[in-house]
Amino acid sequence: MVDDTRSANRAAQLVEALSGEMPLNLSAAEAACDVAARIAALPRSASSVFVGINGAQGSGKSTLTRLVAEALARFHGLRAAGMSLDDFYLTRAERLRLAREVHPLCATRGVPGTHDVELMRATIARLCGAQASETTPIPAFDKLADDRAPPADWPVFTGRPGVIMLEGWCVGVRRGDLPPYEGPINELERAEDPDGVWYRWSIEALGRGYEDLWDGFDLLVSIEVPDLETVIDSRLRQEDTLAAGSNGGGAGRPRMDRAAVIRFVQHYERYTRALWAAMPGRADMLYRRDRDYGFTLIKG
Repeated sequence: MVDDTRSANRAAQLVEALSGEMPLNLSAAEAACDVAARIAALPRSASSVFVGINGAQGSGKSTLTRLVAEALARFHGLRAAGMSLDDFYLTRAERLRLAREVHPLCATRGVPGTHDVELMRATIARLCGAQASETTPIPAFDKLADDRAPPADWPVFTGRPGVIMLEGWCVGVRRGDLPPYEGPINELERAEDPDGVWYRWSIEALGRGYEDLWDGFDLLVSIEVPDLETVIDSRLRQEDTLAAGSNGGGAGRPRMDRAAVIRFVQHYERYTRALWAAMPGRADMLYRRDRDYGFTLIKG
């Protein structure tokens, strides 16, 4: 781990370099520099270092991942490929099929079972085995259109990265972390999944490929936020960004209001609470993020 003075200086450099491109603060940049230093200290091998970053919706995972990638490149000479679990959602048509065949809530992207795990596995394998001039397309999902972006719009990574980072709200969560179904815990479940059919389906899906990927992490980083109200407020801020067209720029669904965001977050409440309970014992680095996006290292 770098000393405090060096970490602070590096964080200031990140803020100066990137503040015009993304919303960030010095606290997030300092956290990113510490994570990058921890990654750089991991034993090197022929394969890429694989890092998981998790946290509830709006916790700052995407920002932290980008900052860590920048810190790795600037201060450690390591190229990183950053990927979001969100970009591996099943297509809208695939989720609508699940809604017909399994449960109507499967149409909503988010919980385990609504991702293309094989595509994720194949993308990671291709990155790990890439030669210097080979390119790997990284899938992208258009959240406003609620569908996977056309392959022609996917970003491309050239060569083999020294580090692969996978960020996502349920990254690292395991079936054993989820409690058995004993009845609804929120209004969404009472109205739309009172018997727990959708919930049980999602837990079963978690065992089909997700946990195998988690087993490959060399480092697991978690961001904890105070409560579900913070999750809701953070997600509303994301809605402003999405509605401004920063994620695809085309026509799509309108901005969700507070009531819609509350309903959206309730889809993931069980997983979010399981994440908060499990990560203090499982994460290698655990950060607590306050309502003003200040990061405090709790573990690591």
